[in-house]
Amino acid sequence: MSTNPKKLSEGGTHLSPGIPSKRAKVSQEQVVPDTGDPGRTPPVFMRKLRKAAVGTGCDIRLRVSVGGQPAPSLCWYRNNDLLAPPGEKDVGGLWIRDCKASDAGLYTCVASNCLGEAQSSALLARGEVKFGSSV
Repeated sequence: MSTNPKKLSEGGTHLSPGIPSKRAKVSQEQVVPDTGDPGRTPPVFMRKLRKAAVGTGCDIRLRVSVGGQPAPSLCWYRNNDLLAPPGEKDVGGLWIRDCKASDAGLYTCVASNCLGEAQSSALLARGEVKFGSSV
């Protein structure tokens, strides 16, 4: 019996028993860098912004999920202009209430702590979406 992946005369294929099983794919952006201090890590986006369409009169929530220790603070930008901090404490997103066509643009969330920063951007385009959408 062969233990390499060469074709056998019977037409089957044997794989080496040393081949590891499949693992979940993790992108480099989801890997938290090693800082030498196990309790402290720079910000990393676990859930990034996604593009969406803005519909007149609807509410849209741009959602993110960020990890890091100490807990990162978030700043939001629209077309590179800093937005006022949200009135409500929504650590995972930005609400855009009663949308207008002028709310369309490139939105960027910057997460930062004393160890660094990370950012995620997405386009909010003019179009039709359902009332109360969350992206």
